[in-house]
Amino acid sequence: MFVRVRVCVPVSVSPLIQIHAADYDRTSPDNSTQLEAQLLFSPSSATSSPWSQIRPVSGTSNHPTPSPPLWVSPPTTLSDATSYIYSTDLSHKIFANVRPDAFHLVGHPFGKKLFGEHNLIYMFGQEHKDLRRRIAPNFTPKALQTYTNIQQRIIIKHLESWCNTAKGKSIPLRILCRNMNLETSQTVFVGPYLNEEARKRFNVDYNFFNVGLMKLPIDLPGFAFRNARLAVERLVDTLAGCAAESEKRMKSGEEPTCLIDFWMQDNLRELSEKPYEYSCKEIGGHLFDFLFAAQDASTSSLLWAVAYLDSHAHVLEKVREEVAKYWVPEDGSIITGEKLREMKYTEAVAREVVRIRAPATMVPHIAGVDFPLTENYVIPKGTIVFPSVFDSSFQGFTEPEAFDPDRFTEERQEDRVYKKNFLAFGAGAHQCVGQRYAINHLMLFIAMFATLVNFKRDRMDGCDEISYVPTIVPKDDCTVFLSQRCTQFPSLQ
Repeated sequence: MFVRVRVCVPVSVSPLIQIHAADYDRTSPDNSTQLEAQLLFSPSSATSSPWSQIRPVSGTSNHPTPSPPLWVSPPTTLSDATSYIYSTDLSHKIFANVRPDAFHLVGHPFGKKLFGEHNLIYMFGQEHKDLRRRIAPNFTPKALQTYTNIQQRIIIKHLESWCNTAKGKSIPLRILCRNMNLETSQTVFVGPYLNEEARKRFNVDYNFFNVGLMKLPIDLPGFAFRNARLAVERLVDTLAGCAAESEKRMKSGEEPTCLIDFWMQDNLRELSEKPYEYSCKEIGGHLFDFLFAAQDASTSSLLWAVAYLDSHAHVLEKVREEVAKYWVPEDGSIITGEKLREMKYTEAVAREVVRIRAPATMVPHIAGVDFPLTENYVIPKGTIVFPSVFDSSFQGFTEPEAFDPDRFTEERQEDRVYKKNFLAFGAGAHQCVGQRYAINHLMLFIAMFATLVNFKRDRMDGCDEISYVPTIVPKDDCTVFLSQRCTQFPSLQ
């Protein structure tokens, strides 16, 4: 007996790594424990078959037959092989072994050229632990409340602008969400240290970076990759200047108003106890890491939140009912951190959006040594390895194809039972340090969008298919009709 299995790998993962889904035969499920040995194949055994079936936002699932734990491609121009890890347990093994003598997190095949050698994701050991410890005060409840106040004001400002722009016609939300997130990130991270002119230059340079991220790494004048690399240098210099200004302000004893203030305040405290070396240029580089992590991933989640709320009216209604218990827009008050924490169902919706549409579907690593992944298979040194964040979300969970926020409620507790399968924020030493901030941002957007705006998708064939930009977004850029739902948009005090 033979079973036809389709390997679920996006058709295009990066500019030079083309991974195509492949159909092949393996022995019956009775021998599934020997999968690793059976999954090695040569070019002649693979039939090109693009991943054409995408999990739908609504309706009956058309997800292909579940993938096997591991797929190893023929040699590529980038490395000896490319391995795609489907199994959650094996993906955890990759994440848990990011160190010089095992796997190196790369994030992007040419990330070191773009982000620099000293980027947070390329750090190991004690240096990495020390940096994460110094970053931690940026995400305390006090700091998160400061950010929440900023996030709400910016979200409301943009929602009002979107409704004024729509005026009865449908509009795509992707670029609008991206612009909103860019303003949010700038204001939360470096607050008053970017003037209007600097913000405009910042936006232009960030666009250069975004375009170059998806292009061939040709580092010559006139090419998008060169423009992106130079833009990153300018962005880091700008953020370093913000760090220097913040340091002066925190030395004078003023209260923090943004993330860099909390960071510099704690740096100064630590320096008074035990001197250590740091530079504003180094911190500027890490701020850029935060910006990149917050920007595109957050945009992806906001778009899918709108898509799923539109196709699941009962979920939208429950969100609106819950938010109304804690926030009345006409009062002109903000949603405090305490009130946000009480919105359990809205948080469940946010987490389900992230689960079912993990923004970054895979996180590339490179094997620094020959690594024994299983008893039957050793990943050769130099192999590009893709632990799956996306496919792990469809393992373990009850009816994983369904959009079901109730799975994250106290009654069902699937977030605890299947915790290992929720890899949207990574795992191990490099797990996302800002995940609470990210969930708060998504919750605030869902709460305010649902409360302040009436909306309906302008549906067309294939609108829910996945596009890679480089995070995943609806193919139609989430095109919607919008109108004001509230009597007036609140002016928050």
